[in-house]
Formats: sequence, C-alpha cells, structure tokens
Amino acid sequence: MISKYQNLLLLHLTVIIFGVTGILGKLIQADEIIIVFYRLIIAVIGIYAYFKISGYKINFSKEAIKETWYVGAIVGLHWITFFGSIKLSNVSVALICFSSGAFFTSLLEPVYFRRKLDYREVLLGLITVVGIFYVCKEPGKPFFESKYLPGMLMSLFSASLSSWFTVINGVLIKKGRRAKNISFLELTAALIFLFIVVGVEYHDQLNALAMRPIDFLYVSILGLLCTSFAYIVSVDVMKELSPYTVVMAVNLEPIYSIVLAVLIWPESEKMSPTFYTGALIIIGIIFANGYFKMKDRKKVVT
Repeated sequence: MISKYQNLLLLHLTVIIFGVTGILGKLIQADEIIIVFYRLIIAVIGIYAYFKISGYKINFSKEAIKETWYVGAIVGLHWITFFGSIKLSNVSVALICFSSGAFFTSLLEPVYFRRKLDYREVLLGLITVVGIFYVCKEPGKPFFESKYLPGMLMSLFSASLSSWFTVINGVLIKKGRRAKNISFLELTAALIFLFIVVGVEYHDQLNALAMRPIDFLYVSILGLLCTSFAYIVSVDVMKELSPYTVVMAVNLEPIYSIVLAVLIWPESEKMSPTFYTGALIIIGIIFANGYFKMKDRKKVVT
C-alpha cells in the first residue's frame, strides 16, 4: 500500500510534470493548434489504454455526453490559448498571468453554485491584477507598450477558460458524476473539436501537420507524461490527501515552471525586478486564497 508520504511525493512529482508543459510548449516549433491536436490524440489513446488495462468502465451514455461535449471545446480552446501565450511572450509571463485563474473562479462559482459573491476572493483577485501589472511592466515603458502584453492577455483568457471548465466540472461532480469519466469524455470532445479546427484552419496546407522528429518526441512526452500519466496520478492521490494539501502543491506549479525556464533559457527568461515583484504578489495571493478556503472548509465541518 502506498503511504501518505509516497502520495505526497507523487503529488509534487505530478505538479512538476504539469510545470514541464510550458517548457515543452516553448521547445516545440509547431504552432499551438498543431501542438494541442497531437497532444490530445496521444493523451486520449494513453488514458483509454490505461482504463482498458485497469478494467475501468467509461460511461458513454447520452446523458454523460450531453453534459460534457461542450466543455471539451472549452478545454481545447484553453490549451490552444495557453500555448499561444507562451509563444507570444515567454514561459515566465504566461505562467504567472495564468495563475490569475483563482480570480475568475471567484466570479464564476457564485453563478454556478448559486451562492453569494465572496468579496474577500474578489479583493484578492484585484490584488492579483496589480501583480500582473508589475509582471508585464517593462522599465521605462508605459504598460500598454510592453512586448509581453499580447501574451499576457492571451494567458489571462486561457486562465478564464480553465476556471470556467473547472467550475462546470465541480457542478458535475456535485451531481455525483465520476471525475475520471468526466475528464475522459471532455478530452475526447476536445479532440473532436481540434479535428474540426485543424480541418478548417489547415485544409489547404496539410504539410503544416508534419512535425520535426524532435517535436514529435516532445509532443509524445506532453501527451503521455504531462497529460495521461499526470491526470491518472493526480486523480489517485486525491483519494488519500486532503484538498488543502493538493491545492497548496498545485499552487507551486508556476514556481517550478519559472525555475526550469530560467535554468534552460537564462537569457530570454531573465526578467526585470518589477516582474519578480509582481510574481511574488501573485504567488502570495494564491497561497492566501488556499489558506482562506481551508479555513472555510473547517468552519463548515465543525
């Protein structure tokens, strides 16, 4: 039996693997649509193979498909904009701006769960916006002239999409739907969405689908390790670890990604002091948000 500490190590390994996603996105020369297209093909095949070997039964009922098909389009668009933001800026900017997802969640959760707006979360979100300002501010230049602005805006849009499908999944799980089933159906729907996007975008330039051998290796790692393996492990460890532990570990993803990016690309990933000021503000807000949520859960339990 795997101990709690082994599960904790697996969780942090998974978070590091999630952090590698941004690194691979920068390494791969293909555009973001092609990256996501091949990633989904490999990931869906990998997860389906795992389900077949483990004997897990997927629910392909009309009701299950009806609940998840449109979420697949959101997932697909989220991944496209995520990789697009990296190519428009760099890994550090994209990951830090993507960390703003908690702010979007604080706005969406009250709508879907029919609860009052938590003004504490909104305040934390607004402070995050201040952090993002510092992240993208270049010394001696106005904010809106920053070369990172297009990537920043795309990363924020990607974060909003991520928050959207996460909240929807929360609603589905509250209804008693299985997390593994939801995720697999959504990834399958995302793959179908990407087939449509690729068909429209590249119908007259099929040569664009060709990849360098090294790019295909990177995409294979992205699909099998950063998606299939990470997804399976993250679902399993949540059975043994508390939500607070999981949330705190996941919050380390941008830190792991930025450290890896700086080690690999010390020149292009080296940022101004204002960037690191903004990054510290955002990371601090992420941990503060996790702390407050944990206190709220304890109040509900007691």
